[in-house]
Amino acid sequence: MKFITHPAFRFVPDGTQIRFMRGRFIGLAVSAFLSTASVILFFHPGLNLGLDFRGGVVIQVATHTKPDFAKLRTALNANHLAGAGLQSYGHDQGVLISLESANNAAATQESLREAQAAIKTALPDAKILSTQAIGASVSAELFDQGLTALGLSFVMILIYIWFRFEWQFAVGAVTTLVLDATKTIGFMVVTRIPFDLVTIAAILTVIGYSTNDKVVVYDRVRENLRKYKTMPLRGLIDLSINETLNRTLGTSGTVFLAALPLALFGGASLAGFAWVMLFGIVVGTSSSIYIAAPILLLLGEHRLRRGGAKPIDDPTVPKKTATQNSRQRST
Repeated sequence: MKFITHPAFRFVPDGTQIRFMRGRFIGLAVSAFLSTASVILFFHPGLNLGLDFRGGVVIQVATHTKPDFAKLRTALNANHLAGAGLQSYGHDQGVLISLESANNAAATQESLREAQAAIKTALPDAKILSTQAIGASVSAELFDQGLTALGLSFVMILIYIWFRFEWQFAVGAVTTLVLDATKTIGFMVVTRIPFDLVTIAAILTVIGYSTNDKVVVYDRVRENLRKYKTMPLRGLIDLSINETLNRTLGTSGTVFLAALPLALFGGASLAGFAWVMLFGIVVGTSSSIYIAAPILLLLGEHRLRRGGAKPIDDPTVPKKTATQNSRQRST
């Protein structure tokens, strides 16, 4: 198993000295712009609410040939279902038909019968695989519970990191997670991925993954604060990120490759979850470096570390310089 440790399997070489904090203001500015744009998109045009949150009926239909959407829509319109939504899935031989929520159960059943009649008229060879119905009151309750779950997750993460680290770490982590979540919501608005219980689970998964990634970087920062007593905080954060870079990229790459097949071949039921996961992995990994770390530097520069001269054993000091300094002292 020695080949696993071969340098070819590392994303970056050991001993990198990339000065990430040089781009901290650009990273913060880009993040603020994207999050602000995402909030605007949230209000207009808004999220594409899935069946869980808007109520209604979804009919899953399979055909032996490519379905004629124009003919199907004409048949639905003739049966008083002009507001029905059509979406292909699978290998272009499946159709998802979504109907708006009716006022009562009897009206919902009537809409369902009319939709089934329209399907038989437009697609004689079609087979109805499943139907799913959710009432308006249930969908409103699910929406409130979903938002509550997101809010509680941020509160619990804040408490956890506050107890494990200093308050600067907690504020930096939670602020970054909020920015990550807003960008993910903006991504869903742009791509029109349905916002339902499945995608909320994806957002919570992304939050958990992103928190773990930031804790790894923060934990190394805390270790280096004890190890290098006089190293300026800016250099110390750069050192900590470089030391954990292989682990960060390795974990992100593994999770990304695991979720990619779900996005490409998982079908309509898993595609939304997978694409949100993929986007969240990219955003969460980059924010650990260019958002969470700069916020920690801004909040802790005059509290966690006040600066000072770098010691000779500081790894950011070239070996040649340290040797020259020791020779000068000996003379």
